[in-house]
Amino acid sequence: MAKVKMPTPEDISGMWQASGLKEKLIFTFLIIAVFRLGAQIPIFGIDSEAFKSLAGGTNIIGFIDMFTGGALGKVSVFALGIGPYITASIIMQLIAVVIPPLEKLQKEEGDAGRRKISQYTRYLTLGLALFQSLVLILFIYRQTGTAIILPDLNPILVFAGALICLTAGAILVMWFAELITERGLGNGGSLLIFVGILSQIPVYMKSTAAIVAGNPPMQLALVILLSIFLATILFIVVMQEAIRKIIVVNAKRQVGNKVYGGVNTHIPFKLNPGGVMPIIFAIAILLFPATVLDIMGKEQGMLSTIATFVNTEIFSPAKLPYYVIYFLLIFSLTFFYASIMPNMQPKEIANNLKKHGSSIPGVKPGKPTADLLDKILSRTTFIGAIGLGLIALIPMVASALTGITSLQGIGATSLIIMVGVALDFINQIKTHLLVRQYEGFLK
Repeated sequence: MAKVKMPTPEDISGMWQASGLKEKLIFTFLIIAVFRLGAQIPIFGIDSEAFKSLAGGTNIIGFIDMFTGGALGKVSVFALGIGPYITASIIMQLIAVVIPPLEKLQKEEGDAGRRKISQYTRYLTLGLALFQSLVLILFIYRQTGTAIILPDLNPILVFAGALICLTAGAILVMWFAELITERGLGNGGSLLIFVGILSQIPVYMKSTAAIVAGNPPMQLALVILLSIFLATILFIVVMQEAIRKIIVVNAKRQVGNKVYGGVNTHIPFKLNPGGVMPIIFAIAILLFPATVLDIMGKEQGMLSTIATFVNTEIFSPAKLPYYVIYFLLIFSLTFFYASIMPNMQPKEIANNLKKHGSSIPGVKPGKPTADLLDKILSRTTFIGAIGLGLIALIPMVASALTGITSLQGIGATSLIIMVGVALDFINQIKTHLLVRQYEGFLK
């Protein structure tokens, strides 16, 4: 497992001297500041306080609001956040596996192909942003009618303006993410989600303080809960950095008087290839029926009774069936995501090794190599799926047992995103510092 070395004071002081690093950091922080400013600008005509009371009992709204940094709860111009862009990127990854022309663009066309894929992703983001904006507006109208519109305003004009603002805001956030990725530090989309989650921590702290104030047993429970969260973070770091290395022997080639190759390398198989995506998919799958059943439960008749029973006994986070379904979904989705990763296809890896004259020691090229890689990949993914499922359950179970539910927003998804983005950000800074050292050596 690779060790993560935190920057030393000398690294931090030399950070500003590294080639281009200062400009990248300043640019990244400026984009983040603009993003957070936009998250505070409300859409004209909609009563944000009325929407907060509406969203308080809706699971899916609260979940999305966590990733937007409270922008959805304020009904701001950035209420959809980076969600449409992330969803579009995931969809493009999935369909590129089953549509040959897209797969060819991704694998064989190089930078030109990737630029076309990016352009298609932007078009899909626009469509998803428009669709999600319309769904949000219809949901608000379905629940409240025009009661959420400020007095003396035309509801049609307000909803039309909200549709335009929400869609434009999502496109602008997508642009921010791409700017950070190209000119700043880190992955723009992940960094904006990280900032959104981080901005909600004071809200969780305030709610938790109100629960434990003047209550020694609850204060002890909080200490235990925070210790569990810390242990979970350490477990996440292990999961994110752990890899299985497969030794590869490269063939020697002689060109003139020089000999090339012959150096042993390795194929890295990550223990958690899907990162946080299996958890996000699992939560989305669970929240959708729960939200539909919650809406149906507010109607009248036998269907309402059944919907309420199913929602409270199966899809309630306080019930055992919910934990079992959640774990099984994460376990299955981890395998699914590993199967579509372009760099984790045993047959393609075996063919590439054979093409370049490389091999795994003691294993024949071709099908035997592919079978071995498939067996190793299945084992590592199995361990990773079990670990990811446990990581997802630990914060939820700990919050339920201690009775401190105000920190449930900082669940496994938030912790994995924050740890992953922080590690990536630190690694990019270290890369720039290393470049600076090489520049000094060459001088």
